[in-house]
Amino acid sequence: MFEMTLEVVYFAAILLTGISVISLFYGLQRAIPETPDDVRTYMDPLPAGLKLIWPFVLLFTVLVEMLYSNSYLDKVEKKLQHTGVSYVLTAEQFIALRYICAIICLLLALLVLSSLKNVSETWLILSVAVLGGFMFPSVWLADTRKRREMQVIRALPIYLDFTTMAVEAGLNLTGAMQQALNKGPKGALRNEFSIVMRDMRSGVTRAEALKRMDARLRVDDISRFVNAMIQAEKMGSSMAKTLRIQSEQRRTERFQRAEKKAMEAPVKLVFPLIVFIFPVTFMILGFPIAIKFMAM
Repeated sequence: MFEMTLEVVYFAAILLTGISVISLFYGLQRAIPETPDDVRTYMDPLPAGLKLIWPFVLLFTVLVEMLYSNSYLDKVEKKLQHTGVSYVLTAEQFIALRYICAIICLLLALLVLSSLKNVSETWLILSVAVLGGFMFPSVWLADTRKRREMQVIRALPIYLDFTTMAVEAGLNLTGAMQQALNKGPKGALRNEFSIVMRDMRSGVTRAEALKRMDARLRVDDISRFVNAMIQAEKMGSSMAKTLRIQSEQRRTERFQRAEKKAMEAPVKLVFPLIVFIFPVTFMILGFPIAIKFMAM
């Protein structure tokens, strides 16, 4: 009876595997003719690691468009815009990348398990590998968001200084922003200011262009700067004075953040000191003493 049950389980597993493979090939057969051309005229170049699997990403993009709704794709697109990754890949390509990473991790796990013997909990290891591969692009996206936010915060005082000096020299705010864009350091903030200038040249008001930049970045320092500029424009206040105050505030906040991190460093060093450094120090100091006691 037990052997019959095992045979039924094996037969069901083989049947389900066959159905899955047939469905996959059927989907790929429909997707290959509809695979879109990779037009990257207005996008950033692909990273070196992503170029290796990019044909498979384009292939799975068609399947993603068939399976996911437009509302979910819009949510993913907004997340990509907040991290700046939308200049590299679209929402459909990002979701396809998650599936490709899951498949790659599954194949690597199978390769490792095939070289080992008597490995228990094989299905658990494979499940963790698939889940880790599927979640890896999301973790990378969150890390990219943090690094981009720090880059924007560090570059903002520099751009405000350039803009302030240009306004005090006699230029209007649009010309001062263009000068800051030309002289400022490269990075995420420079790209955002270039988008602001492009929006203004296309007919969008300055306040609306700054609001769009704030919506894309969602950084507190940028929000305070945009609100101050819009309020000064509405009230007719001096732009040079407003920019000077904003520049000094951002620079002060940057020094405060640096001081905060410097004060947090000793606290963060307590754990490695207790776990790694102190035991080794005691072992080095206590080894000669232990040898002398053993020799007595």
